[in-house]
Amino acid sequence: MKQVKFPDGTTVPALGQGTWYMGERGSDRRAEAAALRLGLDLGMRLIDTAEMYAEGGAEQVVAEAIAGRREEVFLVSKVYPHNASARKLPLALEASLKRLRVERIDLYLLHWRGGVPLAETVAAMERAIAQGKIARWGVSNLDVDDLEELGAALADCATDQVLWNLEARGVEFDLLPFCAGRGMPVMAYSPIGQGGALLRSPALKAVAARHGVTAAQVALAFVLARPGVIAIPKAADPGHVRQNAAARDLVLTADDMAVLDAAFPPPRRKRALAML
Repeated sequence: MKQVKFPDGTTVPALGQGTWYMGERGSDRRAEAAALRLGLDLGMRLIDTAEMYAEGGAEQVVAEAIAGRREEVFLVSKVYPHNASARKLPLALEASLKRLRVERIDLYLLHWRGGVPLAETVAAMERAIAQGKIARWGVSNLDVDDLEELGAALADCATDQVLWNLEARGVEFDLLPFCAGRGMPVMAYSPIGQGGALLRSPALKAVAARHGVTAAQVALAFVLARPGVIAIPKAADPGHVRQNAAARDLVLTADDMAVLDAAFPPPRRKRALAML
């Protein structure tokens, strides 16, 4: 599988697994954990979660999925903005570690920007690294001006996780080049969109038919084609997990890209950062 390198030299697969909406119903948790384990079997060893997802329920699903397989997994979680202060971040981190049943999180992200100064959050993250409770830190839903505000600390920021798919291409104008220029990978959440509207696109269906694949696989291949990007689609159905894994082998041609660009034009100017 294509690999992506973090600034500290650590490599992870370009295709990982998301967990948004997992853990919301207890009756689904066993199947959701099984889907994540299948993804691990298929090489998608990066798992992304957050304390926000089902108010910790998704982290509990991840704990079940990685039980006995911790060494295989690159584990990512995120802290609420209102928990990102010097006082509250250690408490939120401890709660996540407990739900995940691990001693250390590989990558801990600020979920989005809130009222806590970024410098205070970074200092709390660095203390957590010194304590051995996280291996590295990063951010999510921050735009270029926010990243620039990090100043010298930007060199220690492992990633920026943002919304990026064919329907939300604004990050291509400046954020993706900004991160690439600093050797910092971007994590793309919701790479196949939300609600299914993207997958009903005639253009997407036409490209999919040309390759004998699904529209979702085309949407995922579009994101995976970009260097330095980690895609984290969520899938709780075994069939969808296998389709996601197969998308890493799909190579879109220049003609395919032209069709997609015509239907979903790339940005020609700065756009406000899209978020879900």
